[in-house]
Amino acid sequence: MKIRKNDTVIILSGKDKGRKGKVRRALPGENEVVVEGLNMIKRHSRARRAARQAGIIELEAPICTAKVKLVCNKCGKPTRVGFLFLEEGKKVRTCTSCGEVID
Repeated sequence: MKIRKNDTVIILSGKDKGRKGKVRRALPGENEVVVEGLNMIKRHSRARRAARQAGIIELEAPICTAKVKLVCNKCGKPTRVGFLFLEEGKKVRTCTSCGEVID
């Protein structure tokens, strides 16, 4: 998966289209990411002894990686991710717009 934790992404479609956020968690098995403060859903919860209070809880739901695009640190534009091998054999992610190394 080309998007990792702590990357800044922009939402391409849906109710949060055009909004930017930081990736809180990446789920490579499901090909989804959880973005801070975006794709909020409401869950109804029942009280469980003294640990949790009953009510409606708002939390972030995972969003498909096809609906988000990485924002480059250097040029600040949404970009596709390319890969490059350095001289020491390390594989790094690169911005396809400006060629800057992301990792």
